[in-house]
Amino acid sequence: MIHSFEPDKFYLSIGSHSPALHIKSGDTVETSTVDAGGFDRHGVSVTDRGNPQTGPIYVDGATPGDVLAVEFSKIWPNRNHGFCRPRIAASVLESGHDCGVENQDVFNFSLDFETNTARIENPSEGLKNLSVPIRPMIGCFGVAPDRGQAISTATSGPHGGNMDYRGFEPGVIAYLPVFVEGALFHIGDGHAWQSDGEILGTGIEISMDVSFTLSVVPQKHISWPRGHNNNFIFTAGNARPLDEALQHSTSEMLRWLVDDYDLSLPDANILLGTYVHYDVGNVFDPAYTMICKMPKSVLPEPNSGALVSYSA
Repeated sequence: MIHSFEPDKFYLSIGSHSPALHIKSGDTVETSTVDAGGFDRHGVSVTDRGNPQTGPIYVDGATPGDVLAVEFSKIWPNRNHGFCRPRIAASVLESGHDCGVENQDVFNFSLDFETNTARIENPSEGLKNLSVPIRPMIGCFGVAPDRGQAISTATSGPHGGNMDYRGFEPGVIAYLPVFVEGALFHIGDGHAWQSDGEILGTGIEISMDVSFTLSVVPQKHISWPRGHNNNFIFTAGNARPLDEALQHSTSEMLRWLVDDYDLSLPDANILLGTYVHYDVGNVFDPAYTMICKMPKSVLPEPNSGALVSYSA
């Protein structure tokens, strides 16, 4: 079943809020998100800034210990202008290195949907030829965490959250551990374009029309968010410092190789050490994100209980 709804309430935390929608496992949701500043498709401020979330969505049958599969079929800007901030995060520079930017005003991008590119409005001489591709992605999404927590949309954790990984784009299936009844899925913080790390604290922030399918994978334990696309399976570790995030993502991948591909631990070590790829997600906000990727082409056939057998 397809559910279409237009949100009228948004949250600046991911938690056990009152559901905006109840659906069954396998249903598809068509809705929209506002941008990180709280502006909607018309450029009107409708809520406070800080990665406002659409939802939550209650999925019947989801219980703690399950996994929620999120298949992103559409993520696309619903207006032709977005914004970005101009200053690189101090956390990615050497101590004491002045990035040289005092002005914190946003600068605006115009989107051209015929060429699928975005350009700065009123650019400086040095940036007059800058053009970036439109490659929409979702920066912040997740499920309600356990113990009644409501976790700020500025950060991330095992529940998902503000991971700002450019690989969360249409065609990807993400997997999240379920901590509460109904999972309570939230989504927001769309970017028309974002480079690795989101080191400006923003991509091209913009409101989105989104479509996704939510499915329950019963009693399949995972500890951290996972995902797959046509070419890779991947895991997300969210923590600070960055090496701890890397440890979480690598450990989660090692568990995945053993549990779903019937590899012995020694074999999984060799395969992972030989073919691993790493991507950087958010390195601006309180928790950093590291992505651990493995090419599908080098993996054995998944077993009958594997995550990919549910959604591929």
